[in-house]
Amino acid sequence: MPGPAAAPQLTFRAVVLAIVLAVVLSAANAYLGLFAGLTVATAIPAAVVSMGVLRLLGGGTILENNIVQTGASAGSSIAAGVIFTIPALVLMGYWPDFKYWWVLGIAGLGGLLGVLFSVPLRRSMIVEDPLPFPEGKAAAEVLKAGENPGPGLKILGISAAIGAVVKLAAANGLRAIPDSWAVAGYFANNKLIGYLGTGLSPALLGVGYIVGLNVGIVVLSGAILSWHIAIPLYHAFFLGSDPALAAGIAGAPAADAAFAIWSAKIRFLGVGAMLVGGVWTLFSLRNSLLAGIRSGFAAARKGAAQGGQETDRDLPMKWMLVALVLFVLPLLALYQAIVGQWHVSVPMTLIMIVAGFLFVSVSGYLAGLVGSSNNPVSGITIATILFASVVLLMLLGADGQVQVNGAPLGAVAAIMIGAVVCCAAAVGGDNLQDLKTGYLVGATPWKQQLMLGIGAFSCALVMAPVLNLLQQAYGIGSKTLPAPQANLMASVAKGLFGGQLPWTMIAIGGVIGALVIALDGWLKARGSRFRVPVLAAAIGIYLPLELMVPIFLGGLLAHLVERFHKVRADDEAALDRVHRPGVLFSAGLITGEALMGIAIALPIVITQDPEVLALPFGLGAAAQWVGLAVLALVGWLLYRVGKRGERAEPAA
Repeated sequence: MPGPAAAPQLTFRAVVLAIVLAVVLSAANAYLGLFAGLTVATAIPAAVVSMGVLRLLGGGTILENNIVQTGASAGSSIAAGVIFTIPALVLMGYWPDFKYWWVLGIAGLGGLLGVLFSVPLRRSMIVEDPLPFPEGKAAAEVLKAGENPGPGLKILGISAAIGAVVKLAAANGLRAIPDSWAVAGYFANNKLIGYLGTGLSPALLGVGYIVGLNVGIVVLSGAILSWHIAIPLYHAFFLGSDPALAAGIAGAPAADAAFAIWSAKIRFLGVGAMLVGGVWTLFSLRNSLLAGIRSGFAAARKGAAQGGQETDRDLPMKWMLVALVLFVLPLLALYQAIVGQWHVSVPMTLIMIVAGFLFVSVSGYLAGLVGSSNNPVSGITIATILFASVVLLMLLGADGQVQVNGAPLGAVAAIMIGAVVCCAAAVGGDNLQDLKTGYLVGATPWKQQLMLGIGAFSCALVMAPVLNLLQQAYGIGSKTLPAPQANLMASVAKGLFGGQLPWTMIAIGGVIGALVIALDGWLKARGSRFRVPVLAAAIGIYLPLELMVPIFLGGLLAHLVERFHKVRADDEAALDRVHRPGVLFSAGLITGEALMGIAIALPIVITQDPEVLALPFGLGAAAQWVGLAVLALVGWLLYRVGKRGERAEPAA
């Protein structure tokens, strides 16, 4: 298990490389999250890149490479924490753009608090009562097998180039092919709407391959419920009860009418399901959460984390407490600057501290069970915003509905609390995943914890410029970057402070969420490997159909690769080995497409011309079919690469 911790770890070159990778991957994940509502863990691609780069620089130890992937993985966690919440302040109209120092303060301090809160949880979740941490184990295996990183780097490089080229050719770039393919029409004397479509994004195929077929089926089922059942039913039987919406879509093409009904009404079914799912997630974890908190404080009291071997030494707890005070004071000042009332800003800060520690514990536990990529941080954030809103309603009273730049003051304050907690929870869960990797390869915990803090703060430094660039080029909240979680947070917060929300739809969505939870419980009781996570179903209901179809197709490709290798679904070690080439190819598709999306935004913003890169000619009606062919080709390449994975022994 652990190697010699005296080997070089926190070297200058490792720190610099980790910061560079963290910044690049945070930008890529910010784009992906705003586009698809999902982010993916970046530890394995970062480990492969690190092994290749350090090898060119004369060779690196396994512990140096571990430090690099630890810092670089902050790119996914900080991006998730930021894009799930902070864009809500722009969507509500409170900010005209993203304020650099505010974003840095929220993301940087939230990320650092996530590191601090995760320190006392390491012993209970990794050492004394270890959780699986599947992505942490996979990253450790990649590091241990790092003698020849060349093939992995080649896969990453080629797939990143493919993702970038397809994105450049798409609607925001050369405009040679569209972003999606869709057909729609009216039926039954124009009473029913039929809609069928798919996105043409290679990145979404990659996301589906990484999350797997189970999640792919669940998110697609949610989308089918929304687009093939709820929208036709609403158009046929309930449109007359909303004259404004009926007038707005009168005479519109079927696809536009379906999108308008989804945007105004049906997506709020997903809001209700997500609210119920977030509360249920916390309730179902109550025993494990309390046990984790008790063992964490017990470890802190007896000082076990500071004694003994180098491979068992955390950051000193006394310095953690000093840092906690130093980080909380600026947050108190931040909240005071928003509400201007000490009797409100002090409770806000206390809520943030308590909720932050509780939800870092929840996030770490979930990351330990299902991995960082499947960690429902958005559900945690919804619960935080709901609780904070209730408290703020009591503290602010009528003042909570006072409009500040067009947004209710109470809603702004609730989003600010949720943003800090979301960043802390995302970083905390990712930190514990990385610490599991370090535990398996013999790293020093305090050095990893320090590196994750550096990586998180480095990412926070670039978040505001990246978000402003995307906002100016595409518009956050647009069809190009729908920002589903941030829209959800804004809707919930505004609705609780006097805003207008379709509460009937939200209530029906809550019932759907409860039914999904009951179905998942029944499957669990039967011992079924197929599960129905409620938050995945809610995301499927809440997002456009064309985003969910390629995610399902990517999951189907992963399943076909498993069938080809004859690997059992319960053999996690074999699955990790089999899927490693496909995961690297998928990560490259995601990173290449996301970085090209950011690169395309630069000339659009500079020239203020959204068609600055467009070709002078187009493919006309054939463009959609060319786009489908390109997506099919990328899927075939992904399957071929996946088949190169290590062949497993046939199942007994």
